[in-house]
Amino acid sequence: MCETQAFFPGTGICKELEDHALLLWLTQEGAESLNRSFHVLEYCRVSSMASAPTSKYNSHSLENESIKRTSRDGVNRDLSEAVPRLPGETRITDKEVIYICPFNGPIKGRVYITNYRLYLRSLETPIFAFLNEEKFNVDGWTVYNPVEEYRRQGLPNHHWRITFINKCYELCDTYPALLVVPYRASDDDLRRVATFRSRNRIPVLSWIHPENKTVIVRCSQPLVGMSGKRNKDDEKYLDVIRETNRQISKLTIYDARPNVNAVANKATGGGYESDDAYHNAELFFLDIHNIHVMRESLKKVKDIVYPNVEESHWLSSLESTHWLEHIKLVLTGAIQVADKVSSGKSSVLVHCSDGWDRTAQLTSLAMLMLDSFYRSIEGFEILVQKEWISFGHKFASRIGHGDKNHADADRSPIFLQFIDCVWQMSKQFPTAFEFNERFLITILDHLYSCRFGTFLYNCESAREKQKVTERTISLWSLINSNKDKFKNPFYTKEINRVLYPVASMRHLELWVNYYIRWNPRIKQQQPNPVEQRYVELLALRDEYIQRLEELQLASSAKLSDPSTSPSGPSQMMPHVHTHF
Repeated sequence: MCETQAFFPGTGICKELEDHALLLWLTQEGAESLNRSFHVLEYCRVSSMASAPTSKYNSHSLENESIKRTSRDGVNRDLSEAVPRLPGETRITDKEVIYICPFNGPIKGRVYITNYRLYLRSLETPIFAFLNEEKFNVDGWTVYNPVEEYRRQGLPNHHWRITFINKCYELCDTYPALLVVPYRASDDDLRRVATFRSRNRIPVLSWIHPENKTVIVRCSQPLVGMSGKRNKDDEKYLDVIRETNRQISKLTIYDARPNVNAVANKATGGGYESDDAYHNAELFFLDIHNIHVMRESLKKVKDIVYPNVEESHWLSSLESTHWLEHIKLVLTGAIQVADKVSSGKSSVLVHCSDGWDRTAQLTSLAMLMLDSFYRSIEGFEILVQKEWISFGHKFASRIGHGDKNHADADRSPIFLQFIDCVWQMSKQFPTAFEFNERFLITILDHLYSCRFGTFLYNCESAREKQKVTERTISLWSLINSNKDKFKNPFYTKEINRVLYPVASMRHLELWVNYYIRWNPRIKQQQPNPVEQRYVELLALRDEYIQRLEELQLASSAKLSDPSTSPSGPSQMMPHVHTHF
């Protein structure tokens, strides 16, 4: 393979590639010898499906060249590469290269060399979400509006304000543009605090209790390091958060990591809030393991459920995966957060290392326990959009959309664990959630499907740059256009009821309908007959109510029409009472 530098000198005039295709026009010195220098005359964007190049060359008729090549195994393969050629232009050769684009980084592709030019085509396949042309009667991108969601929580108020300091993602490129911070903290204070928090992810509000005004705040670890560095601005900022609800007790900090991991992170510049630096805070470690441990645990689950399930050793095999132990620790941590806030004893700050994995699990689950709004279909969609998508959970890295490197160390089932925890809660509180199991499975299916743009990319700034809301469809469009399919028939709306699930191993179970549904040897669980009958009765009730309303309307119309009024007492119809 030829050196990339010889092909693409660093001229710095390359525009951002569209569809990863680049057309380079050469001088007449030509492409016969790659060792001779060449001069780039013009860069043009070309769609990978185009039959002609752009701009003034559109007037020329082009041919599509189908290239046959003998592969390494000696088999002739028709690559069917649609390479546009001018009349008289002939192909000399082609090579696989890696183009180092100054804007997009390395792009693996094949460069085609003709007697006139170089033509680079990416070997990467475009994600389907950008090609999806489905139509729905609901626009899922309008589900979440951060201003409206904070307004629902009663914000801003005298103690908390909305700031647009991050509107261009300059303060923190993995945070949303809109943030809620203490009223007493200026934007300059926020900038100073950002220098002491990993990835500049400062403490910001996620949720405020409607009555006692305690809050859930999320952030990343402080940059303490081995030398035990301190930052007076960060220490003061946490004290301001503590004082927002006039609490006398200390601010509670839940560090999601095991203690030993938090100590080890000091070696890489991270760390935790020590007692000697943060006098008005108390710190608790929740012992939730990192992304690598979770990834290996899920691999073990896969091994015991596919292709064979050994029922004779099922319990011991399941125990060896430690999957339910991890679910237990996540739920236990979220319960502690919810209980502390619900009791009004203290506001809570939650973080892990960078604040986009375990932190999101804890804040979103605690909010689900505390706020019944998030247990509705729309509310849950808002919760996911807010705490996971807008606050920068690295979906692209953790799921690996469009990446064939399945051994990537950044992959981890963090969001899957969260949905599993939600399912565990729905099993323990069958009437508390408006959505059913199908709703949760559909979310997980399209977490991986790349059919919708909802979970693409790592953060809001990247999605905005790629214009995801304009170029793709939201998953919520699919769900909200047919909500009845995803509704729980037993749902009973309850306001201000706090849910505390039992997070013991005896009350947790493997989600068979999700993890083992594709195993052909396992008979799929049939729908609950009681639930089915209940759905049927609800449908029958709705039918009778509709018929009753139609009869009442028809009766009212007859009574109001003088031409149909009865002429005597003997012709009057008796009044009918119907009871349901």
